[in-house]
Amino acid sequence: MGKNILVLTGSPRKGGNSDKMADAFIRGAEKAGHNKITKIEAASLNLSPCKACDSCYKNENACCVNDDYNKVAPLLEKADVIVFATPIYFYSFPAQIKMIIDKFNSFFIGQKPIQGKESVIMVCGGESSENIFDGILRSYDLITDLLQWKRVGKLIVNEVNSQGDIDKTDGLIRAEELGESI
Repeated sequence: MGKNILVLTGSPRKGGNSDKMADAFIRGAEKAGHNKITKIEAASLNLSPCKACDSCYKNENACCVNDDYNKVAPLLEKADVIVFATPIYFYSFPAQIKMIIDKFNSFFIGQKPIQGKESVIMVCGGESSENIFDGILRSYDLITDLLQWKRVGKLIVNEVNSQGDIDKTDGLIRAEELGESI
């Protein structure tokens, strides 16, 4: 039986480099026999930032703000594997996916544990040096440590900035291989 995989993308560009990485990962995961795979494009959601009101799960929804996070939260709860596929923006997560990550706090406030999951990060960016990814990777490590998620894969693709640059690298092959390894 395959794992339930949730792929969260952070790019505002549909068909962009990180979006293509997500699709390649999904192809690999499907090859490995995982048939419960959901891809959520954060940029296409109606999301509001966390308001720190601590009203999480006071009603049937994860967030008291009536936005699309309330559709994402149940998927997070059910997933065995959470995958972040994102570009790097100023050394961290883009706002689109960060609004989802910030609302992970709802699980603590609402006393709904989501520990024990597996997690993958795939990140790409335009710089040639891999140290530009230090900030996002450190944030990812802190998030997964707090949530007690097991990190099972990491993919960094540098020197991809313009849409389609990833096609000139081995990044999509490596993303598909990563999906197959889960």
